[in-house]
Amino acid sequence: MLLKSLIKNIEAKYPLNLAYDWDNVGLLVGDFNSDIKKVLVVLEANERVIDEAIENNIDLIITHHPFIFKKMNKINTSDLKGRLIHKLIKNDIALYSMHTNFDIAFDGLNDYFMELMGFEDCKVLEVTNNEVLYKLAVYVPETHIDKVKNALGKAGAGHIGNYSHCSFTSRGEGNFMPLEGTNPFIGTKGEIECVKEVKIETIVPQKILGGVLSSMINAHPYEEVAYDLYKLENKGNSVGLGRVTKLKEKISLKDLSNSIKEKLNMKHIRVVGSLDTTISKIALVTGSGADMVKKAQRSGCEVIITGDVKYHDAQDAIDMGMCIIDCGHFETEDIFKDVMKRFLDDIHDIEVLKSNIDLNPFKIV
Repeated sequence: MLLKSLIKNIEAKYPLNLAYDWDNVGLLVGDFNSDIKKVLVVLEANERVIDEAIENNIDLIITHHPFIFKKMNKINTSDLKGRLIHKLIKNDIALYSMHTNFDIAFDGLNDYFMELMGFEDCKVLEVTNNEVLYKLAVYVPETHIDKVKNALGKAGAGHIGNYSHCSFTSRGEGNFMPLEGTNPFIGTKGEIECVKEVKIETIVPQKILGGVLSSMINAHPYEEVAYDLYKLENKGNSVGLGRVTKLKEKISLKDLSNSIKEKLNMKHIRVVGSLDTTISKIALVTGSGADMVKKAQRSGCEVIITGDVKYHDAQDAIDMGMCIIDCGHFETEDIFKDVMKRFLDDIHDIEVLKSNIDLNPFKIV
């Protein structure tokens, strides 16, 4: 499939506009019109990963950490990053990165970690975006009510909470006169036609608006589809960084830490706080989240699971009465490969491989 088609699928689920302003996400190397057959998913790209991609005839590498992050003034082979970019281009390999947008989005890195741990009913720790909603009203002849409604629902319109295919229908009359050059489904050229029609109203998130309109128009019998769009003040789903969950049963900090070690297949884990502390509410920020300790405490959590915790961060947490489970930056984010493979496996016409390169820079001795 074309790279631009694959990217369209990815960004419908993980929109780039969710990323922080300082981030660098999207297609960083490559041609949108290139043909993609094999994809390699990996936490980040270095020379070993690129060589692995070349050996496996990979067309696209998808990373979590941005391959190009700092400003570059030149690209040549005397520089490490320039040499890697040259190698990618020379071997016709595209590279796409999804960083904070993937952390923030639903079914992204934080949600997958919580799912892996078996935690349910998760909320956002720090809201960064509220979903923009539109009211869509379309006018349909009575013969095509079900066809258009089904097309709207299938495209994702009408989701309210745990309900799908929500809409409101009202009946009336539509008037129009087909002019020269038209081929009307109903009516005669040059004559005013009055038709019994139905107004179907539904709600559409901005991120899928284009697809919903396309599906609606394809299902509608008219040459010129009459519809209205209204931007709503209603707030859609909130998305943001980190997750919070209240446990069904309380657990000790020690038992929680051991459970995480088992799920992430870790031999060692760093813990701040008394191991006997009773935990009823948990916060999670994958990667580096020590700056979210206060936010987690204000949310009623006794512990935050994260990585990259510094000495003074740990001391401050103890003074606050907060616990920290530091799983490591790499350990909380290497699961990116699993999340992306699960998502991409549902897309036909591409083969998805997880990188076998060990990217963890730290070794326990």
